[in-house]
Amino acid sequence: MPSRSKSFITGLLKSADVEIGGSRPWDMRVSDDRLYDRVMSFGTLGFGEAYMDGWWDADAVDELIYRIVRHDLRSRVKLDLSLLATAARSRLINLQRRRAFEVGEKHYDIGNELYSRMLDKRMIYSCGYWLGVDNLDAAQEQKLDLICRKAGLEPGMRILDIGSGWGGFLRFAAERYGVSGVGLTVSREQAEYANAHRGNLPVETRLEDYLGHEGRYDRIISIGMFEHVGVKNYRRYMEKVRELLSPEGLFVLHTIGGTLSQTHGDPWTEKYIFPNGMLPSPQQVGRAIEGLFIMEDWHNFGAYYDLTLMAWLRNFEAAWPELSAQYGSKYDERFHRMWRYYLASFAGVFRSRQIQLWQIVLSPSGVPGGYRSIR
Repeated sequence: MPSRSKSFITGLLKSADVEIGGSRPWDMRVSDDRLYDRVMSFGTLGFGEAYMDGWWDADAVDELIYRIVRHDLRSRVKLDLSLLATAARSRLINLQRRRAFEVGEKHYDIGNELYSRMLDKRMIYSCGYWLGVDNLDAAQEQKLDLICRKAGLEPGMRILDIGSGWGGFLRFAAERYGVSGVGLTVSREQAEYANAHRGNLPVETRLEDYLGHEGRYDRIISIGMFEHVGVKNYRRYMEKVRELLSPEGLFVLHTIGGTLSQTHGDPWTEKYIFPNGMLPSPQQVGRAIEGLFIMEDWHNFGAYYDLTLMAWLRNFEAAWPELSAQYGSKYDERFHRMWRYYLASFAGVFRSRQIQLWQIVLSPSGVPGGYRSIR
């Protein structure tokens, strides 16, 4: 006779058109019945860890997660010890400031050999802009140009890139628009790579926390970094950007966002992928900029992150035999399953439209005559 937890989870999944032992790509194959109690006690953390441990599988994890999120199954699992612990820790400790460099060490520093095979040729680790294009390189280059045009870059301008990754945006902006600039990252691997590949371009990347930076810039860009700032620090972040930006400047913020205001991230994602990560809501962004900036433009193209993540997943799986053979001590099979689950599950969540990707253009006092939205 099935346990109560097995009966409950099986019924829950069936309500989202997912069957245990079914033949469709999104149906689950369960190899260890301990899965059900694990999910009942530890929610998304237990579900993700069980996948890493090989307790369950599905041919299309992205489609499975899409159905789970679209039908809001998480809200129906009432006891989630990991979520309660995550929420309590976030309330008590300002993790994003106490451990500002942790995400760099645990995520971005895990190896350029992985990222160089997974990402596009410019090493851009954020959502591509897939309007009218059908490949990752083109989508990322189109996204970089979109940001440059939204920022109104002109030759001679000096820009700051907060969370500059492997330096791809700075190099692109310097090559195409004749600007100079500084990038800030909390990842040693990213900083070393960016500076080694800048050539003769007038750009540099610093291993530096944004709050300690000084200077004045014509434009400030931040791509995929605000997710690491944390709700307790949103206002402080915006105050710092305002301090660094010239009175006539523009700030382009590219960030993942959530539909609901929260004070913590997902337990599995925080533990294994993005330590201390958290998605802002429109309300939280609005409160953070109030009295500091004029919101000139707000562009949502979150559906394109699904395409980007699936492209990364294809690249990762194609490169896995080589990665495993050359770096097996670093990337074992549990890492393989963890990383596959990360990319596929995020694609499914974006497909559900429950999280978004925003590009927000802000000015200190309003653009004279108005800002022309660029798409």
